[in-house]
Amino acid sequence: MRKIFLGLLATVLLATASAPAQQAGKMFRIGYLDPSTAAGRAALLEAFQQELSKLGWIEGKNITIERRFLEQNLERATEFAADLVRLKVDLIVVTGTVPASAAKNATNIVPIVMANVGDPVGAGLVASLSRPGGNVTGLSGLASELNTKRLEVLKDAVPNLVRVGVLAGAGANLANDLQLKELRTAALALKLNLEEIETKVDGKGLESAFHSANRKQVRAIMTTASPRFFTERKRIVELAWKYRLPAIYFQKEFVDEGGLMSYGVDYDDLYRKAAHYVDKILKGAKPAELPVEQPTKFEFIINLKAAKQIGLTIPPNVLAQADKVIK
Repeated sequence: MRKIFLGLLATVLLATASAPAQQAGKMFRIGYLDPSTAAGRAALLEAFQQELSKLGWIEGKNITIERRFLEQNLERATEFAADLVRLKVDLIVVTGTVPASAAKNATNIVPIVMANVGDPVGAGLVASLSRPGGNVTGLSGLASELNTKRLEVLKDAVPNLVRVGVLAGAGANLANDLQLKELRTAALALKLNLEEIETKVDGKGLESAFHSANRKQVRAIMTTASPRFFTERKRIVELAWKYRLPAIYFQKEFVDEGGLMSYGVDYDDLYRKAAHYVDKILKGAKPAELPVEQPTKFEFIINLKAAKQIGLTIPPNVLAQADKVIK
């Protein structure tokens, strides 16, 4: 009996010891679905892959990444999500509400990690932040809530501001709808008139949107938080200069292009945290049991060079709130 027991024990130990080795030898396939372009998302993807590398996941060694960029054509999200599922990826990383919804509609089995989705509960992607349920988890970008803060900053920064223009992507878009709903409530509370300008996000469409804002006599402008606007950030900043409109943006990269102000989350931090979700899930964690995280790092940046260019004097109390002031 003792020999039988020892033999069984040895078999169990051998199986246990060999399991990690087999897992370690597996090449995991990760899908990535993004509404933007490869160039527009390069810096954030680099942060994501750097963090994966620190966690031991090296592309070409133990993971492969199937990248799909919609290049602003959101209608292809369903097609690309289905393509990733057909490739039998082990996990899908998404950024943006439309790609996340497309991925969830394509599969209820493959784990989905949100690198940045504005309002995952409002979009119906998760049951709640603390208990997401299903196969989706990751990071919320707080898009709606932060738009309210941006509107407050604009009112404080622009004397006697009454009318604000907000550019929103043309066509049906749940992410835009959720943000606009929040902005309408905030504008009412701040006693601001909100001019919603449906915008085709390309050179001609943006020029038309700013012309419309000028015709409607708005005195400041902002956009909804959208990867499409991020991709066209240089053009948007140039148009704000051209029409001498104070503007606040949702990412610091707009200020890097010469924009006036930005208030938003540290997106590098979000993408690095997304890598940790990928790590946990590839090691066996279930998405349903991983709470959705909200941003913890925020940045408020003011560019005084841009303010001077459009003839705006930023009040001292607003300057005092900034994390960084470019002189």
